[in-house]
Amino acid sequence: MESQLNAMNPSSSSSQTDERVEWVRASMERHEGELLRYALSLVGDLPAAEDIVQDAFFKLCKQEPASLRGRLVPWLFTVVRNQALDRHRRESRWPKASETEAAGLAGDAPSPAASVEVRDDVRNLLSLLSALPENQREVVRLKFQNQMSYREISQLTRLTETNVGFLLHTAIKTLRRRFERLDSRPGASARQSQSHP
Repeated sequence: MESQLNAMNPSSSSSQTDERVEWVRASMERHEGELLRYALSLVGDLPAAEDIVQDAFFKLCKQEPASLRGRLVPWLFTVVRNQALDRHRRESRWPKASETEAAGLAGDAPSPAASVEVRDDVRNLLSLLSALPENQREVVRLKFQNQMSYREISQLTRLTETNVGFLLHTAIKTLRRRFERLDSRPGASARQSQSHP
């Protein structure tokens, strides 16, 4: 990637090239992890997800920083999403990422010393999330894993902001109801009484 950064525009002045290289490098450092998690959740294959993110940053190298001012993150997510959709069309299949694998890349993953209850709750929630329809899973991931606004999600998915809100509301309501059902199971009540003396 370094050689790609340095070969962006040989006709521009050295200081402009240096500034552009630094802009792309800083963008990579800041957004590569979240883009990788998103790509992995779309294609289900880590090497393919890495290729998609690398391609997104290669495309960024060809962009003028001023043209993306204030909209860099939605642009990067859109490129990643489009690359994943193109890959899906080429391969005519779209394997689903293991939610556990995608969550394992997250920087906020529970430490090994985390309690069994928290690990069970996370495992249950990820299982419930994977049972949602794909469009609901995608907006939930974008909103809560990538902290995107309704407008950014709308631009990325080409859904209306109202539809994004409806999908999120429906997904959260479904997750809450199913999670409460899990907590009301016989084994869960014993666990609750142990954790809340």
